[in-house]
Parts: sequence; structure tokens; C-alpha cells
Amino acid sequence: MTTPVFELQNLNYAFDNKKVLDNINIKINRGEFLAVVGPNGAGKSTLLKLILGLLPMQSGKIFVDGKDYKGKQSMLKISYVSQKALAFKSGFPASVKEVVLSGLTKRKKLVRWFNRNDEQKVDAVLKRLNIAHLSNANIAELSGGQQQRILIARALISDPTVLILDEPTNGIDAKHVNDFYNTLNQLKQEGVTIILVTHDIGVVADTATEVACLNKHLHFHGSTEEFKSLDEVQISKIYGHPIKFVDHQHDRECCTND
Repeated sequence: MTTPVFELQNLNYAFDNKKVLDNINIKINRGEFLAVVGPNGAGKSTLLKLILGLLPMQSGKIFVDGKDYKGKQSMLKISYVSQKALAFKSGFPASVKEVVLSGLTKRKKLVRWFNRNDEQKVDAVLKRLNIAHLSNANIAELSGGQQQRILIARALISDPTVLILDEPTNGIDAKHVNDFYNTLNQLKQEGVTIILVTHDIGVVADTATEVACLNKHLHFHGSTEEFKSLDEVQISKIYGHPIKFVDHQHDRECCTND
């Protein structure tokens, strides 16, 4: 039997004595693309931060490659794109290329140690995300959506084995959102394990392999095909209010009032 990359057992978490995660059990296998969906305040971002070790464990266990994870660094190459990446303020003295290069600093201590091979990797990842033309731009002068795409490029440059993203397409226009999901689909085919938190059910329908529906409790965890077979009434019960689906080029889209 294949050992899961991540296994969450009886995971609980509370803020100010208010429980936000209640007895969560999930296995995430190598090469899987798990989309975590649910309403605002459902505990999705908290779940990611526990997996990343950014929050202390309160109750339950997390295993990484079969080993009890206690906030220690694992052997996995994990890249993370947060929900609310800090905006680069006016005057921030860095080009797009320099920001993306900084994604390699775990193995290089000083920027001056970057070599031509590293710069070629920057060129390749920027081209992959259709933003090569921004390479020499000052990142502080770009829009929020463009900045977010730069941070996604920064996450990809280290060739991660695990990519964790929390609402990464916020502020990105529809065309580039489609390009981004095409990139995720390619990474999935290359064997990268992906964990994505999103509100948009429709766009993951043809890309994710597994879906977890979270609203404090884990209401559903199964294949994308099983999830797509749920009707609007079942999804509405998970979200706690009516959900309407409309046509979407990726299959269907969830429209909520979150």
C-alpha cells in the first residue's frame, strides 16, 4: 500500500475556545490534486496552516510520508502561496526577476550567488505563466493580480514536490485564471502533489482528482467524479445556505453570497 504524503488523523483546532476544525481525517496521496472547498470561515486556511506547521497542533496528528509530523522540517519540497500575499508597496526596490529568484534562497544564501542556470529557470517559469514580458518590471508598479502571478512563479521555481495554494487566483482576471489552472493540470501530470483551497467549485471540476468539502466538519471527501454527482441540495447543506450552479467552461461554477 502506498504511504500517503499527508495523513490527518482526528484533527481539531479552536480559536478563543471556538472550534473551527472538528475531527478531520484526510489522506492525501502522492501526485494527487486535492481541492478543498467550503464557505468563508469553514476552517480551510487553518487546515493548510496546520499542514504547513504554521500553527501549533492542538489535538490530533499529522503524518508526513508516514512519520509523525511535530512541526519539524520534512524532506518534502513544499511551496506555498498564501491567500493574502503582502502587497509590494510603492518604491519596493525589486524587479520581477529578483522576486522570483528569491524562491531559490533556501539553497542559496546570497543573491549574488545566483548563476545563469538560475536565471534561465526564472525565464522558463515566467514564460510558463505568460508573464515573461514583466521580467524587468518593478514589482511594486504592477497590479495586485500581476503581483499574485509573480508569487505563484516564485513558488514554482524551486520545482516543488508539493504545492499548497490558498485562494491563489484572487485578483487575477478570468483569462489568466484559465491559464493558471492549465498550469496546475500540467504539474499534476508531472507528479506534483497539489493542495488547493478555493471557493470556485466549477474550475476544479476537470482538474482536481479529489475534493474535500469542509465546513468545520469534513462533509465530503472523495473523487472529483463523486463530487460532481452531488446535487445542489446536497452542496447547499454543506455550505449552510442555498447554492446555485451556473454553466462554466470548466463544467459548472458555484455561485454563493460569501
